[in-house]
Amino acid sequence: MRIAIIGGGAAGFFAAIRAKELRPDAYVAIYEKGSRPLAKVAITGGGRCNLTNSFNEVRDLKQVYPRGAQLMKRLFNTFNYKDTYEWFESRGVKLVTQDDECVFPHSQSSQSIIDCLINNARRLGVDILPHHALGQIITKEDTLHLVFNNGQKEADADRVIITTGGHPQENAFDYLKQLGHEIVSPIPSLFTFNIPDKSIHELMGTVVENAITTIVGTKMRSEGPLLITHWGMSGPAILRLSSYGARWMAEKNYRFQISVDWVGETNASIVSERLHEAATGNSGKQIGNVRPFGLPSRLWFFLLKRAEIPSERRWGEIGRKNLNKLVETLTNDIYLVEGKSSWREEFVTCGGISLSSIQPNTLESKHVKGLYFAGEVCDIDAVTGGFNLQAAWTMGYVAGTHAVSD
Repeated sequence: MRIAIIGGGAAGFFAAIRAKELRPDAYVAIYEKGSRPLAKVAITGGGRCNLTNSFNEVRDLKQVYPRGAQLMKRLFNTFNYKDTYEWFESRGVKLVTQDDECVFPHSQSSQSIIDCLINNARRLGVDILPHHALGQIITKEDTLHLVFNNGQKEADADRVIITTGGHPQENAFDYLKQLGHEIVSPIPSLFTFNIPDKSIHELMGTVVENAITTIVGTKMRSEGPLLITHWGMSGPAILRLSSYGARWMAEKNYRFQISVDWVGETNASIVSERLHEAATGNSGKQIGNVRPFGLPSRLWFFLLKRAEIPSERRWGEIGRKNLNKLVETLTNDIYLVEGKSSWREEFVTCGGISLSSIQPNTLESKHVKGLYFAGEVCDIDAVTGGFNLQAAWTMGYVAGTHAVSD
């Protein structure tokens, strides 16, 4: 049996290793279009590789998989985040779970994950072939004929697993569309927000640990750390919001309003009570010198200015009207977003092969027998926190299993 894996990323290596473990007699090859495999794994998590999550804070998979939650729930019955943890640790990669539930290698280096995958693949006898960009799949009676690099290289396979990842351009899927697969137009799903209000840019580098962000006029919201940058806003609270609203934002041409709750408390009455307590207990002190919610000093002065409250005013002189304005500024601070920025090199897309074109239990194509899909090439994507890589491990494992078993 000849198994061809198209794409040397996380899903590709997991599929190859799983297939070879189940069928040691099979010829398994990973065809990678670039010069080195696992290049994207190398840069995830800032080079530390956030390879999965404990899922302890996930009540519903829709929280972390805006697209593909139902399929991931089904596939987790076969291979889930606990299995991922055990898989790597049993192969010599010690893992650690952070306070935010993100899982990293103990070494804090993505190279530990890369070495593990490459060494296990080579130990099993998987061929790793760089500089192979797939251009066409020709279906024959019993085999799939692969044409690489404009016809310069060709190969035959009994099973093919496509794990090429996301693509920003829809034409990258043309060779699969020609085989009858429905393609969901790809768009960015993890990005930062460009905010034209230059006054906020002066706070560049400021981090708020527990902010809540909402797209004005919708129910889409996110929470977590928020980072102010020289172009606008970033951090998990923004990136998650960009994932939830990816298609909506694209339709709006990335022009919309967001509301920021800087104190992470949606109940305005509680915020008002906290401010009232601050005013009562610090009546003789300047408002700028007492920060009830522990916000960074620069941000506190900035928000006081937005609420039109002089920072040198005494807490005892704040008055009901100013207190209400401050509550509104802290919990519902509105900013115009005009455009986006890609999240460093960790470009994640939503879109790709429609899940309606894939058998949900096996990840085999409904249109071409012996053709399977795994990873971000499918219309599945996640928020930050290790969830995208978990989808790659799970889908690669499932596809690798069924490619040699069915």
